[in-house]
Amino acid sequence: MKYLKLERPLIFFDLETTGVSTGNDRIVEISVVKVFPDDSRQVTTRRINPQMPIPPGASEVHGIYDKDVEHEPAFEHIAVNLFNYFADCDLAGYNILKFDIPLLTAEFKRCGLEFSPAGRHVIDAFNIFCKKFPRDLSNAYHFFCGKTMENAHGAEADTLATLEILEGQLEMYSDLPRELPGLGEFCDMSDPDAIDQGGRFKWQDGRVLVNFGKNSGTALRDIAVNNPGFLQWIVKADFPDDAKKIASDALRGIFPEEKKAENEK
Repeated sequence: MKYLKLERPLIFFDLETTGVSTGNDRIVEISVVKVFPDDSRQVTTRRINPQMPIPPGASEVHGIYDKDVEHEPAFEHIAVNLFNYFADCDLAGYNILKFDIPLLTAEFKRCGLEFSPAGRHVIDAFNIFCKKFPRDLSNAYHFFCGKTMENAHGAEADTLATLEILEGQLEMYSDLPRELPGLGEFCDMSDPDAIDQGGRFKWQDGRVLVNFGKNSGTALRDIAVNNPGFLQWIVKADFPDDAKKIASDALRGIFPEEKKAENEK
């Protein structure tokens, strides 16, 4: 890439899915652009049978219907090859931290494969855009690339556009880091006090607090004693695994190691 130095392959990817639940919905199309340190690129796009009906609302967005994927392989049939293709690569995409990575992780988990962004630099062009000029993908493409998107919401078009957007961002903003570690840190918009990736539990004054819903601000230890049904709901509902584990452990009397309050250090 013209404005970014790579030490190992950087994979841009985009998913089209049956919906927006990262735990329950399935992939119907995946597009991957692997960019190598010498700037050579491999573009791979394929459709996947989600083994469930594609809701009409989802089809209206990405244009993929049940008949379009009925003869395509299920994810389990491509999982190992895809997992190996992603090995030893950094990751990039548009809003992948909140959606694509968690959903892809769930798909791999159903196949017995542990996929994780840990040990990888994750570059999210959406987070850069939100910090610099908050708009959607089509507007980002127009703003940074001076072009109008064709075939928006097609996985390959979205993935290739995201790649061009990141190059445009690096060209426009000379203060953006040119090394992946620094750029990955810039993309990280997580709460530093969050315990789980989604920030549903956080540290405050050395205690673990619930950080969402009507119980927001309540200590996890108090919830476990006085309202265990709330934690049981988290365990059974559509929450990420790390949040479920915190809730499940709390029900058994196991809590994240307590932090000392800043004024006690």
